[in-house]
Amino acid sequence: MAFISSLLLIMVLIAFPLSSSGGKWTYDGPDGEHHWSRNFPYCGGAFQSPINFQPELLRFDPNLLPIQLQDYNLSTKEQLTLSNNGHSVLLSLPSRMHLTGLPHRYSAAQLHFHWGSSNTPVGSEHTVDGKQFGAEMHLVHFNSAKYPNISTALDKSDGLAVLGVFIEVGEYNPAFDRFLKYVNGIKYNGQKVQVAGFNVRELLPARLDEYYRYDGSLTTPPCFPSVLWTVFRNPVSISLRQYLALASALFSSHAQEAAPMPLLGNYRKTQLMDNRVVLVSFQQGWGLHGTTPVASPVQRRLVIQHLLNGDLADLADGELRHLLPKLQRKPWAVKKLNNPKQQHLGQVTEKHQKNKGVDTTINDALCFINLEKNVSVWLRRHHLNTQMTQALRKAVFPELNLKSYLNCRSDLDLQTIRHLLRSRPSDEANELDQALTKVSQGQKQRPMTQYQGSALTKLTGQTQAAGLKSSHNMVPTNHRLQPMEWED
Repeated sequence: MAFISSLLLIMVLIAFPLSSSGGKWTYDGPDGEHHWSRNFPYCGGAFQSPINFQPELLRFDPNLLPIQLQDYNLSTKEQLTLSNNGHSVLLSLPSRMHLTGLPHRYSAAQLHFHWGSSNTPVGSEHTVDGKQFGAEMHLVHFNSAKYPNISTALDKSDGLAVLGVFIEVGEYNPAFDRFLKYVNGIKYNGQKVQVAGFNVRELLPARLDEYYRYDGSLTTPPCFPSVLWTVFRNPVSISLRQYLALASALFSSHAQEAAPMPLLGNYRKTQLMDNRVVLVSFQQGWGLHGTTPVASPVQRRLVIQHLLNGDLADLADGELRHLLPKLQRKPWAVKKLNNPKQQHLGQVTEKHQKNKGVDTTINDALCFINLEKNVSVWLRRHHLNTQMTQALRKAVFPELNLKSYLNCRSDLDLQTIRHLLRSRPSDEANELDQALTKVSQGQKQRPMTQYQGSALTKLTGQTQAAGLKSSHNMVPTNHRLQPMEWED
């Protein structure tokens, strides 16, 4: 009897997966995206996706090679699972499908879609200079060189790589009918059907050498900033009938519910850039003619070494503008702390972290579930639970920005510069801080004392090396994500 009860419990958990925070989420209403951060604090944090690809934020990188797809042509004898998880339509993909040419080998996990409604056929998540396409397809891959499965990789800063494909409503596309013809079998949340394998390459644009590349996040809760995004420049086309198969035939509710809820408008609005830039593999169009290519990794490492080891007094006197030419761009926005408890959060006495050096900073993979757990414990002790989003943003933003900067995918913002200066003599650091303020005149800056040291060290009283241990050693099993409760 106990075995049957346990089996029933497992079946319920599979059919109704729990989130990492136990929170329900939708795209609109009281559980809509504006309220995601209440239960999923990273959704209000740094390096979020999707974004708008604005011409002034694009940087041409001649080192970006065409995307290389391996084993994408599947046998018709292979069975794929097409499912409705209440948020999107998902198609499972075998892990032998993988990408090469990226920093690691990334193996496929699934693909899914975001779309608008039958009345408003615009529903892509990313936009190009404000233009929104009819829909968007995401092919999700995980870093199989470092992690055994996608569940383990999901919350790591180098865990995922997602291919984004814009979809416009136009000509009929036979490749999409390989699975769209089965959507009537998955009309309701939790339903699944089997689909014969096919050549997944046919779903992608003809040109794989033109794309946008940036560091971002899952576009659905828990919104971990763990994604290396590659969004292809050229859209693919599907017919209006094919589009309506997604936008008018599906429900986010279960079949047994009395009031069916249509599954439509399942796209997140574009997010803040957080001083990121977008690398592009093409130089024609969108005002990119004559654009200066991104700085080389060697040049960028010299900037870091100068900040860590150089003469900060000389840097403050005359070389700051030359060294950091993009400081005039809009900095990371910080909300002011108004009540005394909130102010205490920024004034906690800390043990200053030793300078770990550039290489350590680059190679340490942030584990976002661990950070959330450690920060949550500290906040509960000080009755500051409502400050989770802001505290996590402080903890991860400098590390993410530094990693992205060294890989030529962002600017080095003021907060990260101060993060680098935490081990320098206070008089030199203060002098440079004053120079930074002059360089960014007209922009509000927080006091230097609130930025020195690792934010995680402030909150937990330990070094980041201790705080970033492998998640399976620190996180209880019920904190793990269940299968298919996220899309990106």
